[in-house]
Amino acid sequence: MWRTCWLAGASLLLAACTTAERPAAAPRGEGSASPIVDGSGKPIGTVSTRQEAAGVALRVAVEGLSPGQHGMHIHEVGKCEGPKFQSAGAHWNWAGKQHGHENPAGYHAGDLGNLTVGADGKGSGELVVGKADWNAQLDKGLALVIHAAADDERTDPSGNSGDRIACGVLFPAPVAAR
Repeated sequence: MWRTCWLAGASLLLAACTTAERPAAAPRGEGSASPIVDGSGKPIGTVSTRQEAAGVALRVAVEGLSPGQHGMHIHEVGKCEGPKFQSAGAHWNWAGKQHGHENPAGYHAGDLGNLTVGADGKGSGELVVGKADWNAQLDKGLALVIHAAADDERTDPSGNSGDRIACGVLFPAPVAAR
C-alpha cells in the first residue's frame, strides 16, 4: 500500500522517508490516535503515531473514500478546518525540496506517497517518517492530509493529487496560531 523510500541508500522493512539526521520525537504520546475528518467535519478514520528506532510510525485507517489511490502528505500546520483544509498550510517542506520521491530535486519531508482504498471504501497502512525533528515543528503543529487523486510522485508542489478531501491533526497548532 505504501511506496518504499530510501534512507542512506538502503531500503527499510517498512516504507520510510528520511527527513533529517537528528533524533526523532513522537508528535503525540505512544500509540495516540487523532480523528481524520472529511470536509464536513465527519470522522472517517484515524491516524496514530508511535516512536520507533527508525523514526515516527504513522498508522492510518480510513473508510468512506472513493476506491483507488489517494495522495497523502504531512502539511505544515496542525489545523484541519474543512471543507478544503487550507488551514493545514502547505506540505511539510522545511528543507526546501521539490515534490515527490521520483523528482530528482525532491522530496518534501511530508511526501508520503499514496494510500490505496479498496472497493469497500476502506484503506489502511503504516509507514515510518524517519528521524525528523518533530519538536522543531511545535510552533505550527502538523497535519496529515489525504487528497482526492493519486500522487504522481514528481510534480511540484503536490503531485497532481487534487483537492484535499480529509485531514487529521498529528499534533495541534498552538492556541495563539489558531
